[in-house]
Amino acid sequence: MEGLTQSFLQFIEDWGYMAVIILMAAENACIPVPSELILGFAGYLVFAGKMTLTGATTAGMIGGMVGSIFAYYVGVKGGRPFVDNYGKYFFVKKSHVDLAQNWFDKYGYKAVFFSRLLPVVRTFISLPAGFARMDFFKFIVLTFVGSLPWTVFIIGCGMALGENWELLMAIGHQASLIFVIVSALIIGFMYYRWKKKQK
Repeated sequence: MEGLTQSFLQFIEDWGYMAVIILMAAENACIPVPSELILGFAGYLVFAGKMTLTGATTAGMIGGMVGSIFAYYVGVKGGRPFVDNYGKYFFVKKSHVDLAQNWFDKYGYKAVFFSRLLPVVRTFISLPAGFARMDFFKFIVLTFVGSLPWTVFIIGCGMALGENWELLMAIGHQASLIFVIVSALIIGFMYYRWKKKQK
C-alpha cells in the first residue's frame, strides 16, 4: 500500500492538475483512492508554490464531479444487481454501498449534499442516487455544493500543514468529523448573528 501511495504522489507531482483530476475522478467513481491523500498533497504543492489554490480546487472539483457522474450513471444503467455482482472487481465493498443506500433511503435527496461531508458514504452516495434515478440536475447541484467545502477544506489543511501534510493521512476519516464540527459551529454562529439582527 505504501508503494501505491508513493506512486500516486509521484503521479501528482509529475502531472499536476491533470493527475488531481484523474485521481479525484477515480475516488468519486468508488475506486478507493483517499481524497485526503490527493487533496492533502495538492495543498502541500500549493504551499510549496508548485500549484495555485484556485487551480488545485478547480482540478479537485472537476475530477470529483466527473467521477460522481460516472458512478451515478452506473447506478442508473446497471442498478443495484450490477453493482453487487461486479463491484468487487473494482474494489467496491457491498457494505459501503449498503451504508450509502441507507443514507439515501433515510434522507432522500438531502443525503447527496450532506454525505459529501462524511467518510465512506461521501464516495458511494452517487450509486443509490443513480439506482433511484434521481433528477440529474438536482444531483449535479447538490453534489457540487456538497463537495466544494470539503475540497477547499482538505486543500487548505494541506497548505496549513505544509511539510507535515501527511498528518492528514494519519488522521484519516477523523478529518471529516473535524470538518463537520467546524462547519456546524460556523453555521450556528452565523445563525445566531442573523437572529440577533432580526431583533
